[in-house]
Amino acid sequence: MNQEQDVSTRKVILTMLKTKGPLTVSDMAKQLGITEMAVRRHLNTLERDGLIESKLVRQAMGRPTNLYSLTEEADELFPKKYHYLTLDLLGELMDEAGEEKVHRLFERRKDKLIGRYEEQIKGKPLSERVQSLAEIQNANGYMVDWSATEEGQFVINEHNCPISQVANQYNHACQCELLMFERLLDADVKRTECLVKGGIKCSYLIQEK
Repeated sequence: MNQEQDVSTRKVILTMLKTKGPLTVSDMAKQLGITEMAVRRHLNTLERDGLIESKLVRQAMGRPTNLYSLTEEADELFPKKYHYLTLDLLGELMDEAGEEKVHRLFERRKDKLIGRYEEQIKGKPLSERVQSLAEIQNANGYMVDWSATEEGQFVINEHNCPISQVANQYNHACQCELLMFERLLDADVKRTECLVKGGIKCSYLIQEK
């Protein structure tokens, strides 16, 4: 079996566990039409990647057997439409309380994030502050890289925006991210490219104050 087939089979196993719930190796082998040994090979890879977990359960007859199920990390592989709910709720808030109330909501989120991450960043040289912020944004799904320029500045590139659907309609979300960067880095920060405005990434140029 080639690598592409392996990946395809593992996707089928994940979908099967998502739609049918916990299954044994025997259950999966029967439904996939492959040997139990082949199923175990795929399960070992998925378990190593943190996408499935097993639980030993006793049976009425015979030896205990392992039941396999998805981890929370695997659940994130399946489509989510959270942004529709978020946009609906923000729209309701806009209608009920006006634009200023929505702006205050984004400001409060910004302040909460600053409070959460400030201790990890403050007191370090700027290069280490930039690196720490990049690691934080990476953990939050922004697909970040960063670099230093010959002029002593720094660049953070975000290749993914988890809140892009919201930021498309509420530009204040982007402004709050810029202000958060300035506060956490204690530096001058300029956004030079923006995904929401048609760029291929969100890019920030950073230098000492």
